[in-house]
Amino acid sequence: MTNKYGNKKVIRDGHEFDSIAESKYYEQLKWLLASKQIKSFKLQPRYLLQEAFKKNGITFRKIEYVADFEVHRLDGSIEVIDIKGAPPTAEFKLKHKLFEHKYLQSLTVLFYKPEYGGFITWERLKEIEKKVKPSAKKKPRVGSAVSKRARKRRLSL
Repeated sequence: MTNKYGNKKVIRDGHEFDSIAESKYYEQLKWLLASKQIKSFKLQPRYLLQEAFKKNGITFRKIEYVADFEVHRLDGSIEVIDIKGAPPTAEFKLKHKLFEHKYLQSLTVLFYKPEYGGFITWERLKEIEKKVKPSAKKKPRVGSAVSKRARKRRLSL
């Protein structure tokens, strides 16, 4: 079965994950827990971003954010993890801002990219891809007026 983003649902240890990448991170957390590198972790923790309210006779539902993982570190810090397979949606970006405003914990967005060594933060992935992408200004487009003129000049020399 696939979810709305085309990811295949995965079941591990009786838990359902929205993607293969999410299940891989779960396996990594289990290993970190077994090797006593983290205190504990939670699956699918919920965070209230805005209470439900009534205005002008209309009831507005609460807004919640459901993360993929909550990791409790040995130093007492808590890190909230969200695993993504594609660039974050506008809805996620808004919820991320609301979360950062309301909660002290850090929210880390991770992507699973084996070509970059496994799990990588969204910020680091953007940096790497920016360096890898060739600049559009350096290379003239094929079929553009600039490249046609350049060919004519070379032929006339």
